[in-house]
Amino acid sequence: MVSSSHEVTRLLEAWNRGDRQALDHVIPFVYEELRRQAHRYILHENPAHILQTTALVHETYVRLAGAKAAGWENSAHFFAICAGLMRQILVDFRPFSTK
Repeated sequence: MVSSSHEVTRLLEAWNRGDRQALDHVIPFVYEELRRQAHRYILHENPAHILQTTALVHETYVRLAGAKAAGWENSAHFFAICAGLMRQILVDFRPFSTK
């Protein structure tokens, strides 16, 4: 059986070749890792932050779906790009300070 890491890499390569449906197929393989990643970032945010873990993952997906393929090299590269997106999303959604 092909490991999920290889399957993710295969799907990312398909996305690079222009298969827009490949992103939809890769999400089931990466969703739990994206949730873990998002949860770690949320823990470092102000408790009043408006995004929760699931919302951060979903916003990351929306931004990925709207982007062109990024020339993914492998699953590690994909997760690194997602991590950067999550950090940017958290900044974008950070509540304004009233102080």
